[in-house]
Amino acid sequence: MTSVYDFSATSIDGKARKLADYQGKVLLVVNTASKCGFTPQYAGLEAVYKQFKDRGFAVLGFPSNQFGAQEPGPDDQIAEFCEMNYGVSFPMFSKVDVNGDNAHPLFKHLTAAKKGLLGSEAIKWNFTKFLVGKDGNVIDRYAPTTKPEDIAKDIEKALAA
Repeated sequence: MTSVYDFSATSIDGKARKLADYQGKVLLVVNTASKCGFTPQYAGLEAVYKQFKDRGFAVLGFPSNQFGAQEPGPDDQIAEFCEMNYGVSFPMFSKVDVNGDNAHPLFKHLTAAKKGLLGSEAIKWNFTKFLVGKDGNVIDRYAPTTKPEDIAKDIEKALAA
């Protein structure tokens, strides 16, 4: 059976990164964008990251320009924006597609593992979140409207498992 640890991605600074590096941690994988109505969720993502990171938790941010062209810039601009405006210190990755034929394999896996509303696999908008357990399996999927702080109880439960 495939888990998120079987995938690799390019970090926002251009380095190849195996997700196996996060083995044994609880993860919140999020597709992000800098010019979206949900962009202020970066603050909430950073807050839950700081709250739980010392207990084996990480947020993994994956910018995507697939929704309303709300992430048009290159990776270095995205990284600077996240740090300057929201103090983002959690791992960010290179811009990816999350839907369609060119979707990053990780997102193909995540969307197949936890379907959205009405059984849809497609991600509907920026800031869709996937909670992944210590075993690398997807626990739950959250809509863009779900604030990171509202997932804290589920993170807590996953960390205790």
